[in-house]
Amino acid sequence: MRALIITAGSRGDVAPFTGLGRRLQEAGHEVVVAAHAGFAGLVGGCGLGFREVPGDPQGLIRDWARAGSREEVQALTRAYADGIADGVVRAVEGGVDVLLTAFGPAPLARAAGEALGIPVIGTYLVPSVPTGEFALPNARGEVGAGPEENLAVGREVVRRAEGVFSGAAARLRAHFGLPAEEPSAGSDVRPVFHGFSPSVLPRPADWPSWVDASGYWWSARPEGWQPPAELVDFLRAGPPPVFIGFGSMAVGEGERLGELVAGAVKRAGVRAVVQAGWAGLSGLGDDVLPVGDVPHDWLFPRTAAVVHHAGAGTTAAALRAGVPAVPVPVMADQPFWAARLCELGVAPRALPFADLTAEALATAITDALTEPSHRRRATELARAIAAEDGVAAVLAHLEGGSAG
Repeated sequence: MRALIITAGSRGDVAPFTGLGRRLQEAGHEVVVAAHAGFAGLVGGCGLGFREVPGDPQGLIRDWARAGSREEVQALTRAYADGIADGVVRAVEGGVDVLLTAFGPAPLARAAGEALGIPVIGTYLVPSVPTGEFALPNARGEVGAGPEENLAVGREVVRRAEGVFSGAAARLRAHFGLPAEEPSAGSDVRPVFHGFSPSVLPRPADWPSWVDASGYWWSARPEGWQPPAELVDFLRAGPPPVFIGFGSMAVGEGERLGELVAGAVKRAGVRAVVQAGWAGLSGLGDDVLPVGDVPHDWLFPRTAAVVHHAGAGTTAAALRAGVPAVPVPVMADQPFWAARLCELGVAPRALPFADLTAEALATAITDALTEPSHRRRATELARAIAAEDGVAAVLAHLEGGSAG
């Protein structure tokens, strides 16, 4: 079967699909990932086909910050969505039997699937189907605790997400010669598999039968990858360090963050491996090793704790490693996962990025390392996660089994 995975966004929106894609490929399917050009090496290095989707998410975040009005932000977002739609058109031209789509570009995948007469499967990294049990990630304002309020908030989250791509989807439908309006059931992608662990977030009981929480899809390690000698030497030279990284967040704030991180590391009396990320962290001081992209599945088990922005992928990797966390959420789904880490007992507290100081970070790192319950809970969760196979349900559906 020729499978096309459509995704867009930062590295965390792409990397898990390399693991999903490689497993499907090992089962005999032909897999291509459609993503932004900056991830061609990541996808190709994992042995998967690649088709480019226009757009620069890092540049988009930078441009959002510089925009002078809400209208300018909306225009930038529309142009980004239109580019992704153009990429979807080109990606499906090579022939495809099934589309697997991330949550964001799902409206575009639905249009392509309807035009080609092929199935579309939702492969979502965060909970994206409304439920009464909790408010979906990216909820705005005050979130009520009741089932009706949670459902209403969830529907609003989905409506806003669909709205980002509504204009691009309309263009795509026109390109394919489809009616302007989707069929009445067109807003549903069925089935939907969520790539997170039910041990971390149990599947809501009120989700429809065609919606599953299948387990994590682990990022594939690039073929032939070896750790840098400098990193190996640093790890051997002392006690396990703390990992600190903010992924694709805080673009352009590298110098300020670097000074803050250096101060926190010194106050906490720890060694640290710091990932520059899109912020470009610099000026880190002694007992700190800056690194580029390093597979989390290799590095995190060798650390004492992980300070991260609580994106879905990094959250998963830290849980898999069985180490305590210090979540520093910035936006989107990150506050949701940060709160979940605290509820699970693997983190002492969340530190919202906007309020981050060297003192607060140092205290949180110390608490994560000195309170035994955090490591104990992290170890228990890592053991449960290791027993799961997140790809199995997706593979079974593709090969004619149950949708979950």
